[in-house]
Amino acid sequence: MEWEGGAEVDDDVLDVRAVGFSPIKGTRHLVQPQARFDAAGPLGDRRFCLVDMRTRRVLRTVQNPSLLVVVARMQGEALETVLPDGTAVTAVPEPTGETLTCDYWGRAVDLTFTDGDHDELFSTHLGRPVRLAEAPRGGVVFGQPLTIVATASLAEVAGGAAVTDLFHRFRATLLVDTNEPFAEETWLGRVMTVRGTGAVGGLRVRIGGPVPRCAVIDLDPTTGERTGSLLTTLAATRATNRAGEPFFGVYAEVV
Repeated sequence: MEWEGGAEVDDDVLDVRAVGFSPIKGTRHLVQPQARFDAAGPLGDRRFCLVDMRTRRVLRTVQNPSLLVVVARMQGEALETVLPDGTAVTAVPEPTGETLTCDYWGRAVDLTFTDGDHDELFSTHLGRPVRLAEAPRGGVVFGQPLTIVATASLAEVAGGAAVTDLFHRFRATLLVDTNEPFAEETWLGRVMTVRGTGAVGGLRVRIGGPVPRCAVIDLDPTTGERTGSLLTTLAATRATNRAGEPFFGVYAEVV
């Protein structure tokens, strides 16, 4: 991890085991060992999204679980997308100048369509016309720019699953080491310093509120198949919001 800007080290320290995100909203959540951050969060996180051209809406993972089989990575400015059968596209997504304003969770977000073979790959994979669009920083991010899950909390609800598997199921930005389950829920408002292998400087984050969870956590993070009942388990044991969504993990922002 690398922090662009640098900062003083704070007394409260988060030992980070992994950083994860995807450059395309909804595609497979990957560990990002070279992740860099600025004041708006991790660079490249959900930089792109897919738009259903029939509904003119941004695709969401829970409604399009087959997106999880797609591996997307940035290779410099080129975007590489790979399907399980090996079909791949690696190209720089060039802005066409065509824009679309979408409603994303009550926010008006201006998207810029791109030109390239990614559209054909995703349209064929999903079986309907979609287009790749570039989003403004944080434009297709629900809540604050970072989410944090903790090892002790994951172990508490694992049910035999590996902690790394659950990290990807929750699609969190940071996996942090803890000894006490749900200790992160007591950190609200605290400023903490990230520490991890390869870290440069001190990324400092302010801890926000708990993260409400949806049915995405019941999807296998590599196949998209519904393979668990984690949502039901959490809803029966954890606090929920008005929609009945259980809380797990916490939001954070870079300070």
